[in-house]
Formats: sequence, C-alpha cells, structure tokens
Amino acid sequence: MLPASNARSGEADVIDVNLKETQPGVYRFYVTLQHTDEGWEHYVNKWEVAGPGGVVYGTRKLLHPHVREQPFARSLSGVAIPDDVEKVTVRAHDSEHGWGGRSVVVDLPGRQGDPQ
Repeated sequence: MLPASNARSGEADVIDVNLKETQPGVYRFYVTLQHTDEGWEHYVNKWEVAGPGGVVYGTRKLLHPHVREQPFARSLSGVAIPDDVEKVTVRAHDSEHGWGGRSVVVDLPGRQGDPQ
C-alpha cells in the first residue's frame, strides 16, 4: 500500500504551451503545468523542450514547490532549435515520479508549411 501522500499526487502534466520566435531559430516557451505539489518531498522540479530522438533543446528548472499555486506557468528563453526540426515535445518532471504525465507536442510556426 502506498502512503497517503503518494496516493494523492500523481505525475506532472503540461496543460498549455505557447511560444514566440525571438530571433531566427530561437524561441521563448511559456508553459503551464499542473501537479498536486505537496512540498519539498514531492513537487514539479523541471520541464524540458525536446526534439526528435529525445534531443533536449532546453530545460527549465523549478527551484521550489508550488503547493498553493496551481496550475502555474513559467517561461524559458533562448531555446535554439535546428532549422530541420518541425515539432518539439514539452514534458514535465516531478521529484518523485520522474518524467510522466501529459506532455504536449508543439508545431513550430513557419516550419513544414505551418503558417506563422
């Protein structure tokens, strides 16, 4: 049987992603996360932007729990993505379960005929 705290909190979910190209091939990601943070023992501690084959282009570390702030949004600037990449995956990590929960696949504007 799992302790009560483990039964309440699941994996971290990415619930929304917006991005802006700040210069050619470089993006700022705005990511909204949802997780039942319980304190320092179990909280969302990072999220990342990854491309094909799991190549990581950027990681946003979260330095503290967001127990009373759910969902919450954070941004990451300076994410350089090669020109041949058309989509990226944004996923979240929590201190207990690791990677898991809902991830979001994002089409990069202006690539693969996607309108800007």
